[in-house]
Amino acid sequence: MTEKLSDEARGPLLGPLLKSGWAMVEGRDALTKTFEFKNFIDAFGWMTRVAIWAEKWNHHPEWSNVYKTVTVVLVTHDVGGLSALDAKLARKMDSLT
Repeated sequence: MTEKLSDEARGPLLGPLLKSGWAMVEGRDALTKTFEFKNFIDAFGWMTRVAIWAEKWNHHPEWSNVYKTVTVVLVTHDVGGLSALDAKLARKMDSLT
């Protein structure tokens, strides 16, 4: 079962993400990042690649796409905040860019 990140786990899991452009969402225990691509096709292709992993891990992002920009929010709704799954999906998103 997925658990909310403990205070001890947050530093090692979230620290590298915060240094790579992810940020905490104000007023929520969630991460956000905006990805910008060359064009709509590249943005949509990236979303498709991420969707395959999200479905495989049964962990789906909150996201929106406007032309070549994709804004992502990651949170584990079942635990009411961030879990290791959010960090895992964030790392995968970064690796797919």
